[in-house]
Amino acid sequence: METPLQLANRFREVYLNGEWVVYTNYKTQLSETPRGILTKKWEDLNSIESIAFHIHYYVHGVLNVLEGGTLDISDKYSFDFPPTKSEEEWKSFLTTFIEDCEKFADIIEKMSDEDLDGDFSENKYGSKRKNINALIEHGYYHLGQIILIKKLAK
Repeated sequence: METPLQLANRFREVYLNGEWVVYTNYKTQLSETPRGILTKKWEDLNSIESIAFHIHYYVHGVLNVLEGGTLDISDKYSFDFPPTKSEEEWKSFLTTFIEDCEKFADIIEKMSDEDLDGDFSENKYGSKRKNINALIEHGYYHLGQIILIKKLAK
């Protein structure tokens, strides 16, 4: 079983600073992608911007629970976001996304094993550890989509 530090570092790997599994991370991919590619839809695929909003929706929602709040997210709303209207609006979103990811990792790192193994919101959702691991795996899934969409754009 992973320690809180190991789990926090796995989260950082996919979202903030990793290059181990897919040689990149969200922070790098979203910061370096031109706006025209971020917002472009490819056939029936979501745009990179839409995927970024979607993944942040879950990071922010799980973060709220880890900070002692309620579980206020629902799968049916996870892609309900209007596109940004400007580069400035995108950069503001990206800043919030990165700050939430940094806060998320810091909270995980400070948790005890008992905290991680405690219920996530309600018993029916499993443990906090299980939900954090799911968010890491969900992150890799969508990061792979972003990489493929960028390859289509070339």
